[in-house]
Amino acid sequence: MRVVLFGATGMVGQGVLRECLRDEGISAVLVVGRTPTGQSHPKLTEIVHSDLYDLSPVADRLAGYDACFFCLGVSSAGMGEAAYTRVTYELTMAVARVLAQADPGMRFVYVSGAGTDSTERGRSMWARVKGRTENALLAMPFDTYVFRPGFIQPMHGIVSKTGLYRVGYAVTGPLYPLLRRLFPSVITTTEKVGLAMVRVGHDGARERILGNREINAVAA
Repeated sequence: MRVVLFGATGMVGQGVLRECLRDEGISAVLVVGRTPTGQSHPKLTEIVHSDLYDLSPVADRLAGYDACFFCLGVSSAGMGEAAYTRVTYELTMAVARVLAQADPGMRFVYVSGAGTDSTERGRSMWARVKGRTENALLAMPFDTYVFRPGFIQPMHGIVSKTGLYRVGYAVTGPLYPLLRRLFPSVITTTEKVGLAMVRVGHDGARERILGNREINAVAA
């Protein structure tokens, strides 16, 4: 399998990249992003492109892939709906439209979030925007799957870019085994998300939308 990965420098994307490089069933990984990952591996290729809203200059390099793992995302904290829509819905769809032309038969796995509003009519702004994005992707010609993780514990030295999150993860790290036993449906890890994404990329899944419980089951 050949995969293209967006968001490889974020916390979730780092976990996904790790599992892609470790998986013997993946022969090539193309990372597309604004900044380089700083990693080197025989099956890793990177495209550093400043404007992800316009992939036309690199579109010819995106053909021939079996799966896309889309891990780009930002917190909605402090953002208005228009700004959050631009970096969530519009950016995702700009990428998806280019890939639909290059590889319409690929599997597209999108990282969303627990609590997303599929009706697009709820009170929570971020949940509406995420729901709109999910619905648009599910209507694309891809074989689309949506991951809705809740709490994600970083593993293997992976850290969040957000300072407040780093503090929170440092506090919860020693408690993770207990939290996993107490709240198995809302707790996962970067490793499990990465493993589950690789397996969905290989084989698909029974569900189109996977929460933490389903993500953990696929990873296992």
